[in-house]
Amino acid sequence: MKNNVLFLLLIALLLSSCGSVPITGRKQLNLVSDAEVLQASLTQYASFMKTAKISTQTVKSEQVTRVGRKIAAATEAYLNYVGLSNEVKNFQWEFNLVKDNQINAFCMPGGKIVVYEGIMNLISSDDELATVLGHEVAHAVAKHSNERMSQQLLAQYGAQALGSILQNQTAQTQQIAQQVYGLGANYAVMLPFSRKHEMEADDMGLVLMAIAGYNLDAALTFWQKMAASSGNSGKSDIASTHPSDAKRIANLQKKIPEVKKQYATK
Repeated sequence: MKNNVLFLLLIALLLSSCGSVPITGRKQLNLVSDAEVLQASLTQYASFMKTAKISTQTVKSEQVTRVGRKIAAATEAYLNYVGLSNEVKNFQWEFNLVKDNQINAFCMPGGKIVVYEGIMNLISSDDELATVLGHEVAHAVAKHSNERMSQQLLAQYGAQALGSILQNQTAQTQQIAQQVYGLGANYAVMLPFSRKHEMEADDMGLVLMAIAGYNLDAALTFWQKMAASSGNSGKSDIASTHPSDAKRIANLQKKIPEVKKQYATK
């Protein structure tokens, strides 16, 4: 009987914690409040920036800021247009190019964007940079960090303890944030879900690019260069947080014409 009550309480909690992703409309689980996600992400971001070295490449730094601001403006314009103006207040945009040869970039919840010098070596235009930044900002807009934290809460604490954990989340949220932003995950549960996030961010990023006025075809050229640089085009994505390059490129080839029909693009 007790187990049945706990099960029903858990179902009620999960149903009450469902939200929808902007642009795609996908239902998602959000057990952690926006305020706690922002607090946790800012803590992780501040920790990262203490050790990061800001790039001295002025031209590329200015490019990151220029393109980033256009993507940010497109994001806010979209949220205002679809009646999500209350979400805009969650973004305090910041753009950084850091001195690191990794081929990487990220956008933390709250709009803290970091681009590594390594990925800039593959970028030959503002349109290709917009592909990267549109994708990363889409993760923040879709609240993927919130969703991953929620999944981790369920996996780590289980149904029985979840109710009491959620009554006082701050310490647990910080702990979960360290795991989420550290990309620690379980192959059977978290990684496949993360691949879903990556594909969703690709799709949403195209829309943000289009609203900002960038050429969507650059998304293909960029990811083709990424595939060539990584040698990943033929590899399986079973044990990866990212889709295979082949799947990603095939999805973009399908989605780009659809987004072009719906949104004004070059």
